[in-house]
Amino acid sequence: MSSSAPRHGLRGRRGECGALDQVVAGARAGQSQVVVLRGESGVGKSALVEYLVGSATGCQILRAVGVESEMELAFAGLHQLCMPMMGRLDRLPGPQRDALAIAFGLSAGSAPDRFLVGLAVLSLLAEAAEDQPLVCVVDDAQWLDRVSAQTLAFVARRLLAERVALVFAARTSTFAPGEDPLVALRELVVRGLRDGDAHALLDSVVPGRLDERVRDRIVAETHGNPLALLELTRGLTAAELAGGFGRPDARPLASQIEQSFLRRIVSLPDAAQRLLLAASAEPVGDVPLLRRVAERLDIGADAAEVAEAAGLIEFGTRVRFRHPLVRSAAYRAADPRERRDVHRALAEATDPEFDSDRRAWHRAHAAVEPHEALAGELERSAGRAQARGGIAAAAAFLRRATELTPDPARRGTRAAAAARATFEAGAPDAALELLAAAEMSPLDEVQHARLARLRAQIVFARRRGGEALPLLLDAAGRLERVDDGEAREAYLEAVGAAVFAGRLHGRVGMREVAEAARAAPRGPQPPRLADILLDGLATRFTEGHAKGASLLKPVLREFRRAAGRNEDDVMRWLWLTWLVAGDLWDDETWHELTTHAVRAARETGALNFLPLALSYRAALHVHAGEFDLASALIDESDTITEVSGHSPLGYPPLLLMAWRGEDARATELIEAGARDATTWGEGRAIGLAHYLLAVLYNSHGRYQDALASAERAGEHEDLAVFGFSLVELVEAGARSDAPETAAAALRRLEERTEADSTDWGLGVLARSRALLCEGRAADLLYREAIEHLERSRIAVHLARTHLVYGEWLRRENRRLDAREQLRTAHEMLQGFGASAFAERARRELLATGESVRQRAVDEREALTAQEGQIARLAAGGKTNSEIGAELFISPRTVEWHLRKVFTKLDVNSRNKLRGALPRA
Repeated sequence: MSSSAPRHGLRGRRGECGALDQVVAGARAGQSQVVVLRGESGVGKSALVEYLVGSATGCQILRAVGVESEMELAFAGLHQLCMPMMGRLDRLPGPQRDALAIAFGLSAGSAPDRFLVGLAVLSLLAEAAEDQPLVCVVDDAQWLDRVSAQTLAFVARRLLAERVALVFAARTSTFAPGEDPLVALRELVVRGLRDGDAHALLDSVVPGRLDERVRDRIVAETHGNPLALLELTRGLTAAELAGGFGRPDARPLASQIEQSFLRRIVSLPDAAQRLLLAASAEPVGDVPLLRRVAERLDIGADAAEVAEAAGLIEFGTRVRFRHPLVRSAAYRAADPRERRDVHRALAEATDPEFDSDRRAWHRAHAAVEPHEALAGELERSAGRAQARGGIAAAAAFLRRATELTPDPARRGTRAAAAARATFEAGAPDAALELLAAAEMSPLDEVQHARLARLRAQIVFARRRGGEALPLLLDAAGRLERVDDGEAREAYLEAVGAAVFAGRLHGRVGMREVAEAARAAPRGPQPPRLADILLDGLATRFTEGHAKGASLLKPVLREFRRAAGRNEDDVMRWLWLTWLVAGDLWDDETWHELTTHAVRAARETGALNFLPLALSYRAALHVHAGEFDLASALIDESDTITEVSGHSPLGYPPLLLMAWRGEDARATELIEAGARDATTWGEGRAIGLAHYLLAVLYNSHGRYQDALASAERAGEHEDLAVFGFSLVELVEAGARSDAPETAAAALRRLEERTEADSTDWGLGVLARSRALLCEGRAADLLYREAIEHLERSRIAVHLARTHLVYGEWLRRENRRLDAREQLRTAHEMLQGFGASAFAERARRELLATGESVRQRAVDEREALTAQEGQIARLAAGGKTNSEIGAELFISPRTVEWHLRKVFTKLDVNSRNKLRGALPRA
């Protein structure tokens, strides 16, 4: 959008211009700047963008403009911004280079993860900024295609020490709640002009005398919106302006401004109107293409001069409308036939080799009747879009292909494909509408069964409760008649849904699901990982923990063996195998599967899966007493989910808070999580919440509260919750004079841990037995527990065992022995950051007569979670580029963090990092 703003500033925008000057100065100084100019249409965002560009002397300028009609074409906005830098593509690491090339259609390959594309864009910006500071402006960001907006938001959050400024201009109130990818970025809210500036602007454009009361009314009604002040007075007579006799209009301000543009458009000659229509339907601003279209529509060269003279459009190296509302007004001014003619001309003028997808899109908008050949072309475009990672674009192509398909059966097939793509693009409601359309078509039995499974998957994704259970069982039953392998996968999904439904399962419970799964066909031979997992879980929930453990332990071994060669299945079912491993006290499987999953997700750029892998890995670090590493992974996971718009995984942060002993805050958040879970039917989350509260209350010595919470947790045998809650119940019962409750919990714990036979399980069992024993038997059991847990990765329970052993020894008046155990417990727990448990150990030590010194503050404790993560990777020999690729930041940002690390640890080289870092 062009602007006549004076170079020294804009009327009434001194504060905003000053803030943008600081943005440019920061980028020049190597301090990355990100800001979102937020305001209503016409308030002056585009003028401020032009001021920014004009003031950024000595900087490279990259620009992109969101276009409403491009919103469903994946990477369209990103492509605009990055095209001037594509000559640097070969300088990127191979995976990043390939991902960006595939996304932009420059090469073929499997669909890249959009955030690996984001890392490539980040690297490209950092590379370009090495030569000259870089100012990137994205106007009308509310109309960016979804994947471009999410990718640029990801990049914005990772910029830190690059000579880059990234400035977005976006309208207010254009995103649905929770869907704004730019949320939480720094904002500069652009409001209407103050009354004095608004009066002056109005006086400058209205000829003759303006009635003071009319002027006040116009300023009040426009709220000082500059474009409204300039446009809404156009075309009004002097009498109307002087006396206020114009027609009152209660429409929204943007609609009024658009109507003003519309009046100006319809006053132009027909040829100029058709040229504006063609330009509005062609979102790229391609001047040669528009010339070819004009020739096909018999539009003379003078039409462009007329449109430019009207101040509505600008024909330079690219076509640019004065304002987005001009574009929308030009398109809406035309009748449907005129729009179809223009889209047909655009399709004919578009190169079928270079831009076949946009050509097909224009042809689709030109079509009136069903057209099989065109529907097939759109279907092929969908395939290409999906191959580039543009699932939302694929869904849009498939939806239009469905509408244009004449044959009912084929239309149903395409509607089903559109429903699947729409669901994967994160629009479950729209997917259900397409699903309903597909179900009305004459489909065969296989298609109906697959649609039933898709419907169940959508329901489960929206609400992880019991509502999906009967649907998944029905789908599995239908699939049994047509595809044994798919049927067994559907049964496994149903078992998973039943696990999450837990105590809120409704009319279909876990046993019914498991019995149906056991009766399912054998499936493909040899059995796949999913098949043996299904058999093990079905046995577990029909014949009990011990019988199920005998099958599930070898299943987990198979998953561990397959981790290096069958990563798709390992990652696909991690959400279940993680829970199974926890239920079997198998910390080695936790370690191996999460190590592989995080590495594979990073290497392949599978950032749709990485947050899950990071969260499970963080939970393992909590159990290992590595709270700082857990915190870093939780932060990384949250960053990715925030940008992608997915729901964050709440369990690891709450687990960390519970073990840290953050009493008031943790209690509030855990209880809120349990209440929320009840509303959507996720019963397992309720059990998990009460288990976490039991840990928290035991850490503070609130044993009655811990007892109540552990009993609530144990009301249902939730996978990877019930066994853990028994451990807390035994300790709480032993400490709160409830021996019968503790003894009953111990018997249940014995049944589970003896069948599983791992050092973790046997260690907590020995400790739990010791809590209910006396004399030498208790002494031996505590020592046995320590021996087992020392061979496991579960350091938090090892430290707790030293704690309760020391507490017992003090009560036995063995003060010297007690001090040894309590000192070990205190050092471990304080080192982890488990402050409440550490305080328990400190009080006990004081009771033995030992003075407890406060740990001296170490400069290493000043490292942030990300600094610690970077320092460990550097100490392990990784280069800045490798660290940046792993953590999704630029090498320059890695270097910036390492300088701070060196200062805090008082070292001057990477070789000294390993010795300076605390032991992980």
